[in-house]
Amino acid sequence: MTSTPFYAGLAASELRVAETGYRAAVAYDSRFGNWEARASVRRKPARRLEGQGDELAVPFPPELAPVATHPLVTGRGPAAVREVLTHCLYQYLHFTTELEELAVIPVVGKISRNRAGLLLPEAMRADAFKIYTDEAWHAQFSYDLVRQVERGSGIAVRLPELPLFVDRLDAVRDRLDPAVRGLEGLMFSIVSETLISAILADLPHDARLPKAVRELVRDHAEDEGRHHAYFRQLLDAFWPALSARERAAVGPLLPEIVYAFLEPDYRAAGLALRAVGLRPDEVAQVLAESLPRDRVTGDVAAAARSAVRYFCEVGALDNPATAEAFEASGLLARVP
Repeated sequence: MTSTPFYAGLAASELRVAETGYRAAVAYDSRFGNWEARASVRRKPARRLEGQGDELAVPFPPELAPVATHPLVTGRGPAAVREVLTHCLYQYLHFTTELEELAVIPVVGKISRNRAGLLLPEAMRADAFKIYTDEAWHAQFSYDLVRQVERGSGIAVRLPELPLFVDRLDAVRDRLDPAVRGLEGLMFSIVSETLISAILADLPHDARLPKAVRELVRDHAEDEGRHHAYFRQLLDAFWPALSARERAAVGPLLPEIVYAFLEPDYRAAGLALRAVGLRPDEVAQVLAESLPRDRVTGDVAAAARSAVRYFCEVGALDNPATAEAFEASGLLARVP
């Protein structure tokens, strides 16, 4: 496989931050004291589809997949809607696997090995090992459920090699001053880990979904609640330790990092639409009408509220250029 710059960057020996040796004075409040009794990898079984004929009738919430309810899809009948929703489930699970393996695990791996350039309390390093283990399990169970759904539904997986967040983060890296290149990976992990628990909150309660999907998402969400607290404290430790020049270099690109995580994967959605026979012009129409820019901006701003608030609290928006970038991105519209 040919590596993209982001993929290659994560596989490199160290993040850019590791070369800098940022000092981080932080009083750490661990949420992992009872990890062995609570972590899904320690106490939850692998989730299995039950094999009922109608179990996959609604594989993914239609409200979260507007392309599946567009007239050009619904006009093709319930089977087409179900197929597009199945592809949306594949995309969600694939995104989870790739997010954990490409973005989060490399960061916590370096923290656990004391190779991230962050002088953190020993307890934070120890908990990074636990997060590493959790995330590997999340990647594994997401990958495994894709295979189960493919067998149970008879709908072949059609996915891009990598989610679109990889390309988006590559673009951020390319715009960074080489002196601070690599920080975008750490900031992306902070963004994703402080937002994903909220994104997962409603799915376990949606009785329309297969039981295995609801249980898997519940397991993931419970773990991510602890990860959220960890990465929130990591931001508290890291951001103030940057120099003014480094904060000025990275800050204006933070909105793009938020969008890299939260903006829809148009490429994957297009594949799902082509899978049910839509022509290229119809695919373009469905994407344009189902995911108009104003809707996407509003959805991203609503989903990003906690992360944006955290950036405000650590002083990231004290830099005028950073504040201007957040305002222009629309991310401040939902922050009280």
